[in-house]
Amino acid sequence: MRGTGHFSGCSVCRVQIFLSLLLCEKEPCEKGTTVKRLVLPLKRLQKELLALQNDPPPGMTLNEKSVQNSITQWIVDMEGAPGTLYEGEKFQLLFKFSSRYPFDSPQVMFTGDNIPVHPHVYSNGHICLSILTEDWSPALSVQSVCLSIISMLSSCKEKRRPPDNSFYVRTCNKNPKKTKWWYHDDTC
Repeated sequence: MRGTGHFSGCSVCRVQIFLSLLLCEKEPCEKGTTVKRLVLPLKRLQKELLALQNDPPPGMTLNEKSVQNSITQWIVDMEGAPGTLYEGEKFQLLFKFSSRYPFDSPQVMFTGDNIPVHPHVYSNGHICLSILTEDWSPALSVQSVCLSIISMLSSCKEKRRPPDNSFYVRTCNKNPKKTKWWYHDDTC
């Protein structure tokens, strides 16, 4: 219904209607430019959102409430893979997308009450994973990031925090992308 701020129908239809409203190219913004410059990133996000809804990686589910008000911030619910140290545990990943996505990597971190205890996951949810920063490529996607995180957790042999966890959490920026990560361990 127009003007109510609510959409009826299934969640996929609501997301598609919301995205089509965002993709309107005719409305000028405050500075006189059109929304057209946002269309490419939003079309890419729309495509990835629908892919995540229709064919999520194993153990991953899009939290649909998280995308009802903003296409640039998603929460993905995750369950630890069977046969791993994290089997049956539930986690949440927060994805934040800048206007430069997919040329700029998304900000990805664990959020919520249960942050996995892992040698590459800090207690504040920051993840030390090269594809989230310097090894990012526009060819990667939300699904490939999810698969990398599942793989990282699944290959873990011992639940423990990174050795510098306490210092890092006290001194780091809230945005993990502002960290200059030092990738020195690929054994876990």
